[in-house]
Amino acid sequence: MACSKSTPQLENIDTELWKIDRNACTGKRKEMLASLEGQQEKLLALKETQIITLLGRPDNNELYERNQKFYYYYITPAPACENADSISVQLEIRFNALGYSKEIYIK
Repeated sequence: MACSKSTPQLENIDTELWKIDRNACTGKRKEMLASLEGQQEKLLALKETQIITLLGRPDNNELYERNQKFYYYYITPAPACENADSISVQLEIRFNALGYSKEIYIK
């Protein structure tokens, strides 16, 4: 029996399209923002591998003290994109030292 919860289905979010839209340069992720905001709680307590299965590799990541990690996914075009917004919106996922998502922010 597994100790983690099963990988959820995100409604009205095309996860394959999300994965292809690296750094949100094509704007497809922005179209999914409203659906994502209503389902943030589904991403809590998932293992790092489950998040990667759902959303793909993060656009950026950060290793923090005590083995905590942060994954960042751009929702609006990143500064590296030609069509970058002046302020980028990101999905931020914080993982605890055991590799489970513990906080989800859209900022």
